[in-house]
Amino acid sequence: MADASFFVGVIGNIISILMFLSPVPTFWKIKKQGSTEDFSSLPYICTLLNCSLWTYYGIINAREYLVATVNGFGIVVETIYVILFLIYAPKGRRGRTAILAVILDVAILAAAVVITQLAFQGKARSGAVGVMGAGLNIVMYFSPLSAMKTVVKTKSVEYMPFLLSFFFFLNGGVWLLYAVLVRDVILGVPNGTGFLLGAMQLVLYAIYRNGKPSSNNRLEEGLQHEPLISQPNKESHQIREDRPI
Repeated sequence: MADASFFVGVIGNIISILMFLSPVPTFWKIKKQGSTEDFSSLPYICTLLNCSLWTYYGIINAREYLVATVNGFGIVVETIYVILFLIYAPKGRRGRTAILAVILDVAILAAAVVITQLAFQGKARSGAVGVMGAGLNIVMYFSPLSAMKTVVKTKSVEYMPFLLSFFFFLNGGVWLLYAVLVRDVILGVPNGTGFLLGAMQLVLYAIYRNGKPSSNNRLEEGLQHEPLISQPNKESHQIREDRPI
């Protein structure tokens, strides 16, 4: 009979898949309009690297096959998002997107795999890969702070969708529980961070849910991202981001 960690891991897989798919409405509108406008490819490129590292971690760590499966799915989805950026972004941004993707998702990932294969063995290898993945996870989990600051500043949750905040909270909590059950500190630290930050987002949402939204109504379905190229005359609070597990 499967133990509790298996069932928690399966639930975590389902929630993470929903999070990976949450930008689909945004990309559907991008496809219809034929432009990425002010949306950035960087969060998707970073998420692709993050999924790749966690998939590698799950493969070399026999206990973490559930981590490998969901992040393997994430690799496929994030690759599609990056390809769509390469298709619909303006020429200048398209070039930057391609360069960033090659550096982060090819060169850095290849370097991580080669170095850990040559320099480490057994638990030391999986530990080194896990630390890299956890570090990137924590950085990505802190990225909503700018959106949270905007909520407080504007007294409106217009740019922090409830479902996104809820799944962020739920995802961190489920994978934190999974990490506790399998006694994996490396997996627990970043997801514990995500759980706490997700809870903070829900508290802010409860406080400011009745705030008056701004009149700006551009491609707001999906995940918020910082513009790829800084545009001072644009409203600075249009920030969208993806969150892995």
